Amino acid sequence: MDVNKCRVIELPKIADPRGNLTFIEANDHIPFDIQRVYYLYDVPGGAERGGHAHQALHQLIIAMSGSFDVVLDDGEQKRRVHLARSYYGLYVCPMIWRELDNFSSGSVCMVLASNKYDEADYFRNYNDFMAARLDK
Repeated sequence: MDVNKCRVIELPKIADPRGNLTFIEANDHIPFDIQRVYYLYDVPGGAERGGHAHQALHQLIIAMSGSFDVVLDDGEQKRRVHLARSYYGLYVCPMIWRELDNFSSGSVCMVLASNKYDEADYFRNYNDFMAARLDK
């Protein structure tokens, strides 16, 4: 995979003076079934999250509140994506190293994932990730 396969997806936004509504349907708005949802919050200023890649997991990363950056790395190219609206999600395909940083105060990052948690799916060491990319 390469970072160009990762893309920002505009999600449906129903505007209403009482408050907006956005929804996400698996295999319609995003290219996978949702098996797990998790979120990051209370991230201290200057902290980074992520710092790993997945062998098979697909994800959609959304800034539910506030903003943050996602740095995508396929071993040859790097790309930084700024997320700041809850109706945009960043699709991250398998075999992409990702790091999240530049969290604004009070930000909430929600992630929709294609699989349940499986530690065996992770590359937590960049050199192991690069070795696996070379094997493919």
